[in-house]
Amino acid sequence: MTVSSAVLALPAVAGICAWSACHPRAQLFGPTRWRTGRDRTLALTFDDGPNPAVTPHLLDLLDRYDARATFFLIGRHVRACPTLAAEVALRGHAIGNHTDTHPNLVWLSRAKVLEELERCADAILTATGKSAGIMRPPYGFRAPQVHAAVRQAGLDPPILWARSARDWDPQPAERLIRRLQAVQSGDIVLMHDGFHGALGADRQHTLDALEYWLPRWQAQGLELVPVGPAPETRGPRDSAQRL
Repeated sequence: MTVSSAVLALPAVAGICAWSACHPRAQLFGPTRWRTGRDRTLALTFDDGPNPAVTPHLLDLLDRYDARATFFLIGRHVRACPTLAAEVALRGHAIGNHTDTHPNLVWLSRAKVLEELERCADAILTATGKSAGIMRPPYGFRAPQVHAAVRQAGLDPPILWARSARDWDPQPAERLIRRLQAVQSGDIVLMHDGFHGALGADRQHTLDALEYWLPRWQAQGLELVPVGPAPETRGPRDSAQRL
């Protein structure tokens, strides 16, 4: 390859790397999961909590429809609200590691990524008495050193999503309801009950959209389930109880 052709190829390589770092289905840097792997199921996942302004109401709403979900918690929020984090686990929901401070992991070394994961893991274990075996990188961003740190931490490959509610900003619930029309059987769905920058975020639009969709999803015969360990890490008993 000549120097000129190599220079011309750089934008394409950069584009591939950027796509691989951001897209939920990209597998170039390492495996991810974005589907439940089971028909007639949905996995609702909530990022950036626990949030005392929203999470208790969300837990009650999910209970009303006997729905179980997955909460990817931020370590510093867990330390601020340990009782609420414990309540999430007590209600039968899965808990995942969403790092300690919610940085963009792409720009961190493997050692720093591992530190973020371990600090969050310690906070979750202290608050709930349970270990989180799954994780989601902030913003869904990952790179080779992120996957290496995840493996070193003993966690499953990152959990991404098939559908995003894009609910991180306040918006009319009707907009969110329309967006969630695209949800299909087997999807892992990204939603938020908190905000990574501070506690107390307003997520009423998310609650209102779920008030609309939970009974309709159930009427379609969809089971609302938590995300569990990857199939190859499950024992026979786990396989019957979790995704």
